[in-house]
Amino acid sequence: MAMRWVWDRFDDLGVHALHDTLALRCKVFILEQGPYQDPDGADKQSWHLLGYDDAGALMASLRVVDPGVNYPEPSIGRVVTAKEARGNGSGRALMVEGMARCQQAWPGRSVRISAQAHLQRFYGSLGFVPVSDEYLEDDIPHIEMLWSAP
Repeated sequence: MAMRWVWDRFDDLGVHALHDTLALRCKVFILEQGPYQDPDGADKQSWHLLGYDDAGALMASLRVVDPGVNYPEPSIGRVVTAKEARGNGSGRALMVEGMARCQQAWPGRSVRISAQAHLQRFYGSLGFVPVSDEYLEDDIPHIEMLWSAP
């Protein structure tokens, strides 16, 4: 699936893109995975990467939280793909684009994620390595993983 990427700071997203992003995150993180507080203070201190399909529908999104907010490194989180965009490489394309944007914004910096534990192999295939034991976050097993810049 071809994506048109939008990369903006929170204040520059615009109300429609912000609404679409929060709606997609709500569908997946709240309705599919169970209730928790999705929008948080880190959203305002982040870059947001949005992937739109040819019809203009939001299919994928992630945020990159600035270094020093959650971790010393920039951190990718709230990685989400619409149900209809799963299984066709959209999630991988989203992460590859997100990593490229991280390297543009913070050249040579490592990137940290708090990954759902069942996705460890997926993130490992992108070069992330586990750096913590498994822990619960919002009642879902997670593991911290780090990608080190070459």
